[in-house]
Amino acid sequence: MCIMKSYNRLRYLPQAILITLVAFILFSCANMSRPSGGPKDETPPHYIKSKPLPNACNISDRRIEIEFDELIQVEKPSEKVIISPPQINMPKIQAQGKKVRIDLQDSLLANTTYTIDFSDAIVDNNEKNPLSGFSISFSTGATRDSLQVSGVLLNAENLEPITGMLVGAYSNLDDTAFTTIPMERIASSDALGHFTIRGLKANCPYRIFALKDANRNYYFDSPTEDIAYYDSIVTAYSEPRQYADTLYTDSMTVDTIVYIDYNSFFPNDILLLSFNEQKKNRYMEDKSRKQRNKLDFIFSTPHDSLPSITPLNFEPDSNWYVLETNTTNDTLSYWLRDSLIYNIDTLQVAMQYYRTDTLNNLSLYNDTLSMTYRAPKVNKNNKKKRSRAENDTTPEIPPMVFADMKINAGSSQDVHKPIAIEFTVPIDSINYNAFHLYEKNDTLWNTLPDSVYTIAPDSAVARTYLVSYKWKPEGEYKLLVDSMAVIDMYGLHTDKSEQSFKIKSMQEYSNLYFAITGVADSAVVQLLDSSDKPTADAPVVNGGAEFTYLKPGTYYARLFIDRNGNGKYDTGNYALKQQPEEVYYYPQGLELRAYWNVEQDWNIFQTAIDAQKPLPIKKNKPKEEKKNNNDENNQNNNNYGGNNYGGNNFGGNSYGGNSYGNASGMPSGNNRY
Repeated sequence: MCIMKSYNRLRYLPQAILITLVAFILFSCANMSRPSGGPKDETPPHYIKSKPLPNACNISDRRIEIEFDELIQVEKPSEKVIISPPQINMPKIQAQGKKVRIDLQDSLLANTTYTIDFSDAIVDNNEKNPLSGFSISFSTGATRDSLQVSGVLLNAENLEPITGMLVGAYSNLDDTAFTTIPMERIASSDALGHFTIRGLKANCPYRIFALKDANRNYYFDSPTEDIAYYDSIVTAYSEPRQYADTLYTDSMTVDTIVYIDYNSFFPNDILLLSFNEQKKNRYMEDKSRKQRNKLDFIFSTPHDSLPSITPLNFEPDSNWYVLETNTTNDTLSYWLRDSLIYNIDTLQVAMQYYRTDTLNNLSLYNDTLSMTYRAPKVNKNNKKKRSRAENDTTPEIPPMVFADMKINAGSSQDVHKPIAIEFTVPIDSINYNAFHLYEKNDTLWNTLPDSVYTIAPDSAVARTYLVSYKWKPEGEYKLLVDSMAVIDMYGLHTDKSEQSFKIKSMQEYSNLYFAITGVADSAVVQLLDSSDKPTADAPVVNGGAEFTYLKPGTYYARLFIDRNGNGKYDTGNYALKQQPEEVYYYPQGLELRAYWNVEQDWNIFQTAIDAQKPLPIKKNKPKEEKKNNNDENNQNNNNYGGNNYGGNNFGGNSYGGNSYGNASGMPSGNNRY
């Protein structure tokens, strides 16, 4: 057709031109371009049908098949797909074209509601668009339990949302249920820590728990597992609601407003704070002999008592080692005094220490250890030099060997920090009179009297001494150490040493003061860096916390309620019904510039707990939802299993009896997630 029409229009042209044009038209009509492929698929799979049907009753078949409108995959089914009641034997879950097939391996319980929650495991085959929040329920009895409760799960210490942790309910209200029997109904927290426990009975009180289930038995039986528990007993209920849906004849003209009925489920504001009781098993984590003269031992947890060590293949005197420990006695170094001992390549010792036994109790354990020193390989060039040196008969005077000492004072010293003096091996004696501190006045060095500064061991760092003085900003100082000031454990003394340094100007620092509402004392504020790590801390005194001598930069802050007044954060204990100490974040970063004095008001209850942690330091950040997914997912959730997903609006305050705010079960403009 394309050729004939063109020929009729051009038949009066000269024949040569006509032939050329016909050839061109032939080529144009035959040359097919690649199809553009259309817009990118951003739509998740849609539910078509299932066997059994959603909310069906009197079901006895353990095989469930769900069909969708396109080819699908099931991602990480063993992690993301949660079946309630919990299954002891792992179900078989597989994708077959457009279907998902679940084969339950456990026998079905009589008169029980089963819920299969897929979270975001179902994705389409091509673009991996997830069908978020999809679940399906059925009952083996004549009725189905359809109520649900929801909330958010956060890490108690840093308020990070917890993903993929089991959250469960018990109708057995005994405190021991959580530690002896599996949860009755379970769910899993999603990427933002949200959870919804479905299939709950009406007029039935429940206790709510969360568990990082290491051994997959669905109850808390290991002290190493992360847990959370809700202090209050909850009873699930629902209320009928309506929302208005506007229909348009075009983009500007409203056609009609339709009111749609739905059920809103409560409570939907449960806050769970996950913690670990820090009851780790105690054992010897590592042993090493990296130096000939030192035996190192690292234990998994601290202990009040020290191990006893007995030589097996050598006979030392009673003072054969110097023991060096850290503050918690979980890192021990035995420095060997006698060269006849430490020159033995393999030392065998018996050590008796406390270790966790099979009953999770600490008991004395006898261990026989071989500590072998392996010398580093010698470079071939060094071997040749050593061979030439051995053949040289010229007498050589051995160099003087001194005890190693390092004064850690740079050219610019912080005005509030002491000078650190470090030694490589433990010392036997120190002569404080051999240390001299000078201050520069104009061009003269004035000796400071011993009474105005101190030299003392660092309680936190081994083999370190601190020189403390009230340094003057922009002042110049000099530390002079006489020869033989320090003698180490091997009898070596230090050489004469001198170190000059200058103190920073006050204009190089910032100061920060928090005026805090909600707590007056018995709390600690921590300043944090961009990785959420503490860099400084200060107690709350009379409603305020003060930080001085801060380097310019961006800081973040969190506060914990120091219930026992020990100055450090303490975790919870389920047996004692003790929740972890409460934590609050200042909800934004603070930029401090040089020579600034900043006073900042902070009401710790003003922002909801799940929204307090600033996004730049939050590790579990919310991902941008794909276009149109929200409406489709909400429709899916309303249709299948009765789940109004997205109904958790933690819009109020948290600790101290402050409620979360809006209890709506429908998505709205106020819903943060």
